[in-house]
Amino acid sequence: MADRTLKGSRIGSTSLQGEAGVELSPRRTVEYITDKGVSFAVTFDADAEPPPEWTDQRSGEIGFLDDEAGRTARAELEAKESAQRTPWDMLIERRSREELEELLEERLKLLRARRGTAK
Repeated sequence: MADRTLKGSRIGSTSLQGEAGVELSPRRTVEYITDKGVSFAVTFDADAEPPPEWTDQRSGEIGFLDDEAGRTARAELEAKESAQRTPWDMLIERRSREELEELLEERLKLLRARRGTAK
């Protein structure tokens, strides 16, 4: 039994087949441009429809195609970002600034009384 064991080998973790005779599917390279003007290329299958936006692996920025689909995706992203409400926006919708200042003073008085530093 000891003569059949393979100590230290990595059978199954690496392929022993070479790349000779392997034919890759046709590919095409698509250029994306970020808001900062940096362009980067992504390789897709020749039959695949490239998405209008793609994240750059180096910088993490979103790049868009330089065609109609890319311009549409950029406009949708800008509209989505400008339409997002912050917690402050939601708070101002519920209460006036005067009410917020009054609540702040009440809470500060309560905290100061707990600490023993009330004025």
